[in-house]
Amino acid sequence: MLDKRHLFLTVHEAYLTIINIVVSPLNTKFFSETGNIVKFVARFFRELFRQHQEVDEFLRQCYWVGYKSLPLVGTTAFIMGLVLTIQSRPTLVEFGAESLLPAMVSVSLIREISPVITALICAGKVGSGMGAELGSMRVTEQIDAMDVSGTNPFRYLIVTRVLATTLTLPILSSFSNAISLYGGYLGVNIRGEVSWHLYWTQVFNAVSFGDVLPSLIKTFFFGFAIGVIGCYKGYNSKKGTEGVGRSANSAVVVSSLLVFIIDLVAVQITDLLGLT
Repeated sequence: MLDKRHLFLTVHEAYLTIINIVVSPLNTKFFSETGNIVKFVARFFRELFRQHQEVDEFLRQCYWVGYKSLPLVGTTAFIMGLVLTIQSRPTLVEFGAESLLPAMVSVSLIREISPVITALICAGKVGSGMGAELGSMRVTEQIDAMDVSGTNPFRYLIVTRVLATTLTLPILSSFSNAISLYGGYLGVNIRGEVSWHLYWTQVFNAVSFGDVLPSLIKTFFFGFAIGVIGCYKGYNSKKGTEGVGRSANSAVVVSSLLVFIIDLVAVQITDLLGLT
């Protein structure tokens, strides 16, 4: 009996030792990385409210982040609305609630699906692009050259990009809502026959201010998170060309994860405020 207890304690101690060896460095790296991101965000706000902002570069980034992403966002939104409508129809028909299809699709798209999918598309396209671009500038010492020449690289490269993603993602999400609802209209008419006027009447009757406002507000936070993570990973890239690839990859992974976390928090706040 004593030998079994001794064996159990030995195995338990070995298990705890392995956990400490594996988990402790991860915890240290996690908290260190979180602290560096907080410092990065604090520096962004310091530079944001100073004079002589790079307006031309900001407008150029808005063009690349917003306008260049619109075809991909629009195509995805159209397919998303069409597929959601087609897939939802059989269930509603089974319960004799086919007339509720436009209302259900519109609320689902505007509240959750459209903003989140748009943010994930931007995380993959914009976040990885920023991470790769700034990472290549870092490893080729272009950022150091800007600093030496008297140009503020953080204000020119980071503030403009983060501000562009923060302000353009809500616009992209609004376009995504409209295009996905149009896809829903086509999906409704594949098996049925609903007039243009009746469809949009049912959509606007189902959607309330409490659906649109939280959906729009959280897209600002989505854009801010994507811009901050993409710029942070690229700006602090190391280890040559290998580091550029890692920066682009980690920018997509972390920003996508943050989108879901922010969405979870937004849903809880919306529920507490009684807007659901």
